[in-house]
Amino acid sequence: MKLTFLGTGTSQGVPVIGSNHPVCKSNDPRDKRLRVSVLIEWEDYTYVIDCGPDFRYQMLRANCQRIDGILFTHEHSDHTAGIDDVRPYYFMNGDIPFYAHERVFDSLYQRFAYIFEKENKYPGAPTIEEHYIDKTQNFTIGNKTVTPIEAWHYRIPVLGFRIDDLTYMTDVKHMEPEEIEKIKGTKVLVINALRKAEHISHFNLEEALNFIDEVKPERAYLTHVSHLLGFHEEVQNKLPDNVFLAYDTLQIEI
Repeated sequence: MKLTFLGTGTSQGVPVIGSNHPVCKSNDPRDKRLRVSVLIEWEDYTYVIDCGPDFRYQMLRANCQRIDGILFTHEHSDHTAGIDDVRPYYFMNGDIPFYAHERVFDSLYQRFAYIFEKENKYPGAPTIEEHYIDKTQNFTIGNKTVTPIEAWHYRIPVLGFRIDDLTYMTDVKHMEPEEIEKIKGTKVLVINALRKAEHISHFNLEEALNFIDEVKPERAYLTHVSHLLGFHEEVQNKLPDNVFLAYDTLQIEI
């Protein structure tokens, strides 16, 4: 199974519009971060987790010719605002499976009403195949079982996903013990680390590293990173040997 980091940035991306912060001025391509998303591929299957406002460019950059579905962690715009750009895949391959919590679909119905119209639908809009998920039930994508894992993003529940030996989590601030147990034994963990200072709704670097110590994966990758975490090279040099600061276009094998 191969995972490609399509985006590793926070909601504003890096560089932030109008910012003169040194990281935003960096010439290191690893310091240029689109909104957070990953592409997961195995055999003939291709799935995306989250579909933010950079989705179109991310798919072009990855030369992704088809997708079998999109999994959503939660409803915030940096994770959902790009769904209109699934249209080319719909025109080529038909209805696009979306996997999300009922609450997320309720948000999408309001914000993308034209996509979910049942009558007199505009012919250029894509058609979505809705799959409702929650933390209590595993589900299947392709020929693999997915275990949903609930976390808290301030007061909003978000879902992460375990697929075989990969666990992908983002926008995490707190997790209940029974949900953490679902992750233990995973070989590769992707987890958010927004910045060094504490934040109300995201792990900071210290919290992310403590979580990694608790879960004990073989390898961990930090994502949903803001410019306030620092320069990629400087941060990476201070991380434990099995922890890596992810960057856009990074590919890993699980």
